[in-house]
Amino acid sequence: MADGAYSPKPASPAWRRWGRAFVHWFDTGPHVVPKDGEPLPDIPDRVEWARILPFVGMHLACFAVIWVGWSPVAVGVAVGAYLLRMFAITGFYHRYFSHRSFKTSRVGQFIFGVLGASAVQRGPVWWAAHHRHHHAYSDKPEDVHSPVQRGFILSHMGWFLTARGFRPDLRRVRDLLQFPELRWLDRFDILVPVALAVGMFGLGALLARVAPQLGTSAGQMLVWGFFISTVACYHGTYTINSLSHVFGRQRYRTGDTSRNNWLLALVTLGEGWHNNHHHFPSSTRQGFYWWEIDITYYVLKVMSWLGIIWDLKPVPVAIRDHSPRRITPRGG
Repeated sequence: MADGAYSPKPASPAWRRWGRAFVHWFDTGPHVVPKDGEPLPDIPDRVEWARILPFVGMHLACFAVIWVGWSPVAVGVAVGAYLLRMFAITGFYHRYFSHRSFKTSRVGQFIFGVLGASAVQRGPVWWAAHHRHHHAYSDKPEDVHSPVQRGFILSHMGWFLTARGFRPDLRRVRDLLQFPELRWLDRFDILVPVALAVGMFGLGALLARVAPQLGTSAGQMLVWGFFISTVACYHGTYTINSLSHVFGRQRYRTGDTSRNNWLLALVTLGEGWHNNHHHFPSSTRQGFYWWEIDITYYVLKVMSWLGIIWDLKPVPVAIRDHSPRRITPRGG
C-alpha cells in the first residue's frame, strides 16, 4: 500500500457499533491530535444513528409536556435556563474559547466550560475546534455547516449528525488541550447535563412539596426546565450557522455570505451580528454600533467591572468603519 493511502476497515458487526456508541454517550474517549501535515482519516459522511439517539430523545422528550402540563414557574425556569445557557454558549464557548476575545483565570475558564457544557452542545474543546475550522473555510467546500455548500438542513444541524462532520480537527485547539481539566470536561461532557436534569427534577419535587400552590411537579420542571429549554437553545444557536448566512444585510466584504440579522441577534443575545463578527472575529463586541443590541457583550462588560474577566478586545474604529458595503437584504 502506498504511503498515506487509506485502507477502509471491515465494517464492525451492528451489535458492536451500537455498544461502542452507548459507551461513547458517557465517555467520548481521549483526544487524539493528528500530527501537522497529517490528513484526517477518511471517515464516511453518513448519519450515525447509534450515536445521535440521545439528541433525538431530547426532542421527543419535549412531547411529554402533553402529560405534565405547564405552570408559570416551570415556564419561567425554562426561560431562565435558556438565557443562561445561551449566554454560556455565546459568551464563553464562542467569544472566549473559540476566539480568546478576553482573558480570565484558570478557575474562571473551567467554570465557563462547565456552564457551556450545560447547554448540551459537547465540550468547549470540541466546540471551539469546529468553530475555528468554520472561520478558516467559511462558505468554502470544507465548511461542513455552510448553507451555500450544503443547504439549510445540513448547515442547521445535519452536519454534526454524520461521522465526518462530527469529528473535529484538534490541531486548531492546541492552546485549549494544554489544560487537563478542559480535556476531562470534553471527554465526559454528558456529566454536566445529567446533573442539570437531576437538579431540575429535584427542584420540581421540592417545590411540589413546600409550595404546592405553584402548581408544578418534578416531571413538569424536568420537561420545561431541561428538555424544552435545551432544545430551544439548540436551535437558537444553530440559526447562526444556517439563517445568518442567508437572511440579513452585509456591511463588510468578508469573502463569505455572513449577514447581520437583528432578529437573530435578539434570539441569540448578540450573535446575529454575524457579518460584523466575520469582519473582525477577535472583538468581544459583535454589535459594533450602539444601536446593534448585543446582550452578551453587555453582560461580559459587567463581568469585567467585577474583575471576573479582563482585557476585552475592542473593534478598532478604523476597522469598524472601513469599506462599508450596503447590499440589498435577502429574505426581506
